[in-house]
Amino acid sequence: MKNTPVTIKDIARSLNISISTVSRALRGMPEIHPDTRSAIVRLAEELDYQPNQLAKNLAKSRTRTIGVIVPNLSYYYFSAMLNSIEESALQAGYSVLVCQTNESYLREITNIQNLMRSQVEGFIISLSRDTDNYEHVERLARKNIPLVLFDRYAESIDVSKVIVDNQAAAFKATEHLIENGCQRIGFLAGPSQLLLSNQRVAGYREALAKHGLSIGDQYVVHCDYTQENTIMQTLTLMSLPQPPDGVVMISDRVAYPAMYAMNQKGLRIPQDVAVVSFNNEPVSAFFSPALSSVSQPIQDMGAETVRLLLKQLDATEDTVVPRETKVMETQLIVRASSLRPAVR
Repeated sequence: MKNTPVTIKDIARSLNISISTVSRALRGMPEIHPDTRSAIVRLAEELDYQPNQLAKNLAKSRTRTIGVIVPNLSYYYFSAMLNSIEESALQAGYSVLVCQTNESYLREITNIQNLMRSQVEGFIISLSRDTDNYEHVERLARKNIPLVLFDRYAESIDVSKVIVDNQAAAFKATEHLIENGCQRIGFLAGPSQLLLSNQRVAGYREALAKHGLSIGDQYVVHCDYTQENTIMQTLTLMSLPQPPDGVVMISDRVAYPAMYAMNQKGLRIPQDVAVVSFNNEPVSAFFSPALSSVSQPIQDMGAETVRLLLKQLDATEDTVVPRETKVMETQLIVRASSLRPAVR
């Protein structure tokens, strides 16, 4: 016999029967005559026939592969989430295909198309900065393709989600600055169309209102996450006639260039301006001054995202899996950047 693996075509040729008859017999289909089935099974054993598991999976649409789409893997949050997602997926017997949008709406659409061609069984997605039309994601939901959104999402998309309470977290961060003596608090926000950013701005405004602080709209500025734009927007904010004495930042990666711009302007942190941020990246503790930041349970969020997807993947065709939104707890990690000397 040849050294290449034996196929059902070889068995069919040897017995002078059709390939479909061999396939049905090896799958135990009842319409095959018992004598024919016995002959096929016997020859398959003699030839040491091994089914092609990949082809079998593809025929059943079971590649045991999950597609993950994130804005940018250079962002600590998303790289850490990916580590957690991949670990949980591997434990469940799934592999992960990863794409990044680089914050592009069009690239997000292309990523979904490419992953569909790669026969992924389900999607885990965090929307790009530029995504303001959700038809490509809603189409997946309409086709009942297993899907979970995390971190960046749209409320209008009826799928399972893993998120944090951004408004409550921003409220806590802003109130911390107020309790440390800040009276003019600014907010360096993300793009104005980004839901996550708008939720955090809402929490910031809620804290100001609770404490009777009336602050104008000019104290909220939006950046596009690039270092150049962040520095420009920070200088705009800190050049107001009455500049902020405290600033809430949309994320740590925005806080780093923003704090650099403040230092270049001759401002001392936290003496002149106190700073608090989001994501609690590891380097935040070693920054100078150490950066106060809202920590998200990334490991648990990744595991929960995979759990919600597996519920959909494991469901039978006639089972309706309810949509779930899992809201994870955050924690404000207080460090030197937000502790004004007079209050210490």
